[in-house]
Amino acid sequence: MNIGIDIGGTKCAVVLGGSCGIVKKTAFPTTNCKETITKIIEIAREMGKAEAIGISCGGPLDTERGIIMSPPNLPGWDDIHITEMLSEALGAPAYLENDANACALAEWKFGAGVGCRNMAFLTFGTGLGAGLILDGRLYSGFSGMAGEIGHVRMTEDGPIGYGKRGSVEGYCSGGGIAQLGKSLAREALLSGKALPYCKTDADLATINARLLAEWARRGDETAREVYRISGEMLGKSLAILIDILNPERIVIGSIFARAEDLLRPPMERTLAEEAIGISLDACKILPAALGDEIGDFAALAIAETKGANNNGR
Repeated sequence: MNIGIDIGGTKCAVVLGGSCGIVKKTAFPTTNCKETITKIIEIAREMGKAEAIGISCGGPLDTERGIIMSPPNLPGWDDIHITEMLSEALGAPAYLENDANACALAEWKFGAGVGCRNMAFLTFGTGLGAGLILDGRLYSGFSGMAGEIGHVRMTEDGPIGYGKRGSVEGYCSGGGIAQLGKSLAREALLSGKALPYCKTDADLATINARLLAEWARRGDETAREVYRISGEMLGKSLAILIDILNPERIVIGSIFARAEDLLRPPMERTLAEEAIGISLDACKILPAALGDEIGDFAALAIAETKGANNNGR
């Protein structure tokens, strides 16, 4: 059995499990660094001895040395030698990985990527993180930043994501979809057209990806246009991955899994125009299978994968 630890900005989870799945889980709110780590150790000890410990956390990280390096969603977590601390406290080797790579491992080992050797995973949540499984192994790159297609600029102007205007994340993320929706709603208001979900400027603040999906399914043309644009940009982005990496599967989480009906048609039309046909035919594009449990499985997948690699298995 392994222990997985998912450290998030608002909550943490400690799970016990293995190839059989999750056996025990305890979740609690994230507070300050010292209190949170003390709580993690306390819960993990109660779960019993583990073969390995996997830690999933948002970056920036130094995964080789096991250090959390001031992630923006974890204020005060500065230069935290988390693997050393947990290994000493729990008596088992500990391994750290960024959350997107960890989720790629999770979907590969337990979800939609089971059985393939070459896979790309895209988070498509608040932002657009990415992880790569190449030739049956997690590929992180020299600095641990491989696969971050969310940073690629698609247009000179456009919604901002990953700190860059017109980036893939700007078009293919919850934050980006909200920006697109607000921009089109503002244009409608300026032209004298009130949308059913945005009748005045005050309503702009309420627009998000979920609201737009609801109205798109109800036939609102502006909301449908937002998802058409996002779907087309997703298709162009996936064509880059398919042409360069020739993966067997691309697994996409969160918003794609919830709004596949809106995103897949424009995505597939664009892919047919942009991607190399033989590579596109070989690639299945699937919604993530693990749902809300992906963070738990991600932490376990780190323990299982890195523990096995270091044991020479």
